[in-house]
Amino acid sequence: MQRIVFLLLLLICFSCSVYKAPKTEFRGVWVATVVNIDWPKNGNDNSEKKKKDFIEILDFYQDLNFNAAIVQIRTAGDAFYESDLSPWSKYLTGEEGVAPENFDKPLEWMIEETHKRGMEFHAWLNPYRATFDLDTTALSKEHDYYLHPEWMLKYGKKYYYNPGLHEVQQKLTHVIEEIVTNYEVDAIHFDDYFYPYKIKGEIFNDSLAFQTYGLQNQTLDDWRRSNVDSLVKNVHKTIKQNKPWVQFGISPFGVWKNKSTDPNGSETRAGQTNYEDLYADPLLWIEKEWLDYLVPQVYWSMDYPPASHRIITQWWSKKVKNTNLYIGNGTYKIKNNPDKAWKKKNEIPKQLSLARSTEEITGNIFFSAKSLIGKHENITKGLKKKFYKYPAQNPVGQIKTKRTLPAIVVESAQIHDRKLQICVSHEDSIPRFLQLYSIDRSDSNQKQLIGKRYLSVGQKQICSQIDLTKKQVKNKIGISLIDAYGNESQTQIISQSIKQSK
Repeated sequence: MQRIVFLLLLLICFSCSVYKAPKTEFRGVWVATVVNIDWPKNGNDNSEKKKKDFIEILDFYQDLNFNAAIVQIRTAGDAFYESDLSPWSKYLTGEEGVAPENFDKPLEWMIEETHKRGMEFHAWLNPYRATFDLDTTALSKEHDYYLHPEWMLKYGKKYYYNPGLHEVQQKLTHVIEEIVTNYEVDAIHFDDYFYPYKIKGEIFNDSLAFQTYGLQNQTLDDWRRSNVDSLVKNVHKTIKQNKPWVQFGISPFGVWKNKSTDPNGSETRAGQTNYEDLYADPLLWIEKEWLDYLVPQVYWSMDYPPASHRIITQWWSKKVKNTNLYIGNGTYKIKNNPDKAWKKKNEIPKQLSLARSTEEITGNIFFSAKSLIGKHENITKGLKKKFYKYPAQNPVGQIKTKRTLPAIVVESAQIHDRKLQICVSHEDSIPRFLQLYSIDRSDSNQKQLIGKRYLSVGQKQICSQIDLTKKQVKNKIGISLIDAYGNESQTQIISQSIKQSK
């Protein structure tokens, strides 16, 4: 009997630890634009519809208290922004190289709308994919396929930039520099596409570049990995030289190596792996401190035999040090996959519970945005109730510069019909978030983050409104400022100055 009681208490404690929202947690969603997966729904849509559809995505995930949107702004040698280095994307405008109609500065607009909702904007780029098919007639004459045909390699039904060419690495680094210096992005983000996934019977014909640049006694595989390593290193250096607070994150394929080929690998039977097939070595990038965060794409169900989400997640948690570790979850598979586990409504909650109960993991990212919008309502409600009831602070990058933040000045504040209306000012040079807390009147250490507002560099004032619950109205309200490095000012109690209007 005592054993049963002990197990019940243990289960209750475990449940509490899983579902209690952490103060800091990354909650992201991938917004895929290639072949219009998530947005825009059609490149030929008018600007009003494009804006409406993007806002629908943001509003949905803001309601879930997500704090980051990872938006694909380069799909295949193109751009979702005005660029001197790449043509406009056909997935944005309907025709590559043609500017969008009645939609000035689309990237600035997307960033601003994302920030309005207290969310970070992570600029997602695919570095090496040059085309999505072999129809080169649809490419702009400003595409690198025409400007630098010597950079291109055909493989399968696509063209790729040759990662082994120094000129390619320089071009891609310049692309990153253009984005970081001209746009207020919070991070640069790469996905899992480095060297292409292998196709049986096809040869990735980079032998000439290998003969030219390969080192003596270096194998082709090691040379290819060194090319990807160089890009990652140079991108990290470029970002930090320009804006040290902008993060760099990569979302690799879920399996580094299978244990069958390396004792350090995971107990999996993946058909392809990062290290051996994509020539990507995330463990090295972590060791060298070239990343602020890593997001393995663990898109399988908890106990899927060839590649268990549980096993892979725990493997990464033991390998990743000194880098923020998030887990990529395949919400697109819910009730849409031969694996029967995805038919159960608790598959994603179990994965989130595993992440929450693993100390080394500090967040999750869902692929992709449309997977939950307008569908799986019961699952979404459950996620908000059990996991995402309250906002969470965003994790900061690996550069943690200590700064003392000046005090916030509350210009005005009042509550009307359980709505807090507040205007504040500050003098910090690199602000990030205005944080609003509900603080227990009997215990000032008990405070809950109830609202976040993004502050752009140079934005010295902000007025905002936030809905309060009956309990929050009775509690004290606190406010603080967080800078781009994660330093937080003292929490200032503002309840005493609030006038309850009737």
